[in-house]
Amino acid sequence: MTVKQIFDTMEYGPARESAAEALSWLVDQGDRFGHFIDGTFTAPGPGFDSRNPATGEVLATLTQASDEEVNAAVSAARRAQGKWEHLGGPGRARYLYAIARLLQKHARLFAVLETLDNGKPIRESRDIDVPLAQRHFYYHAGMAQLMETELPDAQAIGVCGQIIPWNFPLLMLAWKVAPALAMGNTVVLKPAEYTSLTALLFADICRQAGLPKGVVNIVTGDGAVGERIVAHPDIDKIAFTGSTEVGRKIRAATAGTGKALTLELGGKSPYIVFDDADIDSAVEGLVDAIWFNAGQVCCAGSRLLVHEPVAERFHDKLRARMDKLRIGDPLDKCIDVGAVVDPVQHAAISAMVASNTEGAVHHADVALPDRGCFYPPTLITGLSPSDRLMQEEIFGPVLVSTTFRTPAEAVQLANNTRYGLAASVWTENVNLALDTAPKLAAGVVWVNATNLFDAAAGFGGVRESGFGREGGWEGLSAYTRPKARPKALAPVAPMAAGDGAPVDPLDRTAKLYIGGKQARPDGGYAHPVWSKRGALLGHVPMASRKDVRNAVEAAQAAAGWAQTSGHLRAQILYYLAENLSARAGEFAHRIDAMTAKRGGEKEVQAAIQCLFSAAAWADKYDGQVHGVPIRGVALAMKEPVGIIGALCADEVPLLGLVGVMAPAIAMGNRVVLAASEPFPLAATDFYQVLETSDVPAGVVNILTGSHADLAAPLASHLGVDAVWSFSSTDLSGDIERASAGNLKRTWVNNARATDWFAPDLRPVLEAATEIKTIWVPYGE
Repeated sequence: MTVKQIFDTMEYGPARESAAEALSWLVDQGDRFGHFIDGTFTAPGPGFDSRNPATGEVLATLTQASDEEVNAAVSAARRAQGKWEHLGGPGRARYLYAIARLLQKHARLFAVLETLDNGKPIRESRDIDVPLAQRHFYYHAGMAQLMETELPDAQAIGVCGQIIPWNFPLLMLAWKVAPALAMGNTVVLKPAEYTSLTALLFADICRQAGLPKGVVNIVTGDGAVGERIVAHPDIDKIAFTGSTEVGRKIRAATAGTGKALTLELGGKSPYIVFDDADIDSAVEGLVDAIWFNAGQVCCAGSRLLVHEPVAERFHDKLRARMDKLRIGDPLDKCIDVGAVVDPVQHAAISAMVASNTEGAVHHADVALPDRGCFYPPTLITGLSPSDRLMQEEIFGPVLVSTTFRTPAEAVQLANNTRYGLAASVWTENVNLALDTAPKLAAGVVWVNATNLFDAAAGFGGVRESGFGREGGWEGLSAYTRPKARPKALAPVAPMAAGDGAPVDPLDRTAKLYIGGKQARPDGGYAHPVWSKRGALLGHVPMASRKDVRNAVEAAQAAAGWAQTSGHLRAQILYYLAENLSARAGEFAHRIDAMTAKRGGEKEVQAAIQCLFSAAAWADKYDGQVHGVPIRGVALAMKEPVGIIGALCADEVPLLGLVGVMAPAIAMGNRVVLAASEPFPLAATDFYQVLETSDVPAGVVNILTGSHADLAAPLASHLGVDAVWSFSSTDLSGDIERASAGNLKRTWVNNARATDWFAPDLRPVLEAATEIKTIWVPYGE
């Protein structure tokens, strides 16, 4: 027999991994599990079966957590949190290191149990999920060691409720538990109902590592258990990975509670192939992008965009490759695609594909096992960008495709989605790649690669793919808060109406400032501003929902501001400072007249310094190059959030406006500002400074009127990317609730005071930027 004959006739496998050790561990536990609370497994209670999706066989019976059990887990975490934090970073690092070592020692057990429970191929569990989980604990052991020197002003948030999905049960656990523990938090974690077994095995190794009781608590059950965790009054932070629909409900449920929140949600990630790409590599990358874990990946490259000149050839090669994929027993090391997690998910995928009426469907010409939840790799071509299958997450081994003609159209199609989690760009032209990547609305962009992850590189989305980052230095902010405890902020009232003569006999009724010019309010109403002695200082307009709309449209028209250089933005900020300085006495007098205090001069000088500091940071608040274990780099780029709506501080009418505006526009954002409600004339006087300082039209827009009336229109406007509130009227809950519509970022004060005279602008700069991680492998 010749070598050619051998290759033509040789079949793969089978090369089945033994499940004996994993099944023995389940038997040793009695095939029934309670919860892991306060360092101990509770007695099993009424619950549900965990099944192997590849066979339908029951693996174990799990317990549905009750209110009392969730309360017990939270209480255990609360009791343990203080001692765990006071152990210090180096002390916590030793436990995290021990957990990482135990994950290595039991790597094969974790991999097999993950495959049995989830249905993913053993080579994925063995080679990707488990090593990455180990990496996160090693990496965050280092972060714990460095916390006291590198993050001296940060402390733990407290008790963290963490809810993870079924597609990466162990890896998502590591992503959330490792940074939380490193920073001194304790956790109550709920694994997915379908896939809880590796979380319970992890609880077992926490005991082996000697982790103090109550630091990690794990409760199992369905979505009702997650709802109990989200609503629990003694939990300080919620971290959720899952669907956008559920994420939106969690945002609304936590509104006004003061809980910190991070959401990693759904995606419809574009996979862009240009005509100069290495086609064979791009096809192979696409196999990994969409059929990895049977397409049950939130950042799966599920939306293929192919350059028209190579589209037909690319699709032909892709179909040929699909027909050679191996589907079957996930424990077989030769298998490419395993089982879908559950019959419910299988039915959802089938229904989505059956709804197609426009595209040509190609199911891979492969044999499916006789039993189990298996769905064939599927390609649907010829879809229009607005087709439901191009817009909605299928979360299965289904790829949808369309074509583009120019790079500009590729970017337009890629961004034509409500999601923004990840994207892949394939081209041999490095200039094209690095031109395209920053234009994509995505938290992660891979160049000539896909599905690259590491603990050192932040992962997370924009738009309706959620907010917050997991991994890297940027991920630590989700589990820390400043050590300084802000004081309560009392409502600031305007001066009482008087009957004195106007300060200025001429009518100088102010207008709104929209699109670089003064504009009359849509509603036509104005209200008076009085001095302490009853003199009429002037009138200001009462902005309405329509004025918010006009201001946002003006900000959208100024999108080019984000592409300007930091140097240019700095020059304009310096110019603003110069012009404000020239009128310092006038502004100080106006502030004193409105507030009946003598702090006007100090406030004006602080505002001038804020402008200078923002200008200084404009070209210096840089990203990072992360050290990741590939031959290449992961660039953490700091990009502007977009359009920021802000309710400015009432108590410092000029500094509260400048303190928000200056760092926001320094980072390339556009702003819609609601001026101090009781003392708005400082803002209306500031119009003239803006008009004489070369600020492009639409970059800064200022409204006056009731914060309560303006909060909801700003927070619910789909064109606004973030809303901040420093109002003395506590509108935090209203803003967070209304923001759930498009899951915009929020930064609210929860009726706590802000030190506007603090010289450090970095908290505002951090809120004004979003991290985009661009992975650039290199080499042949």
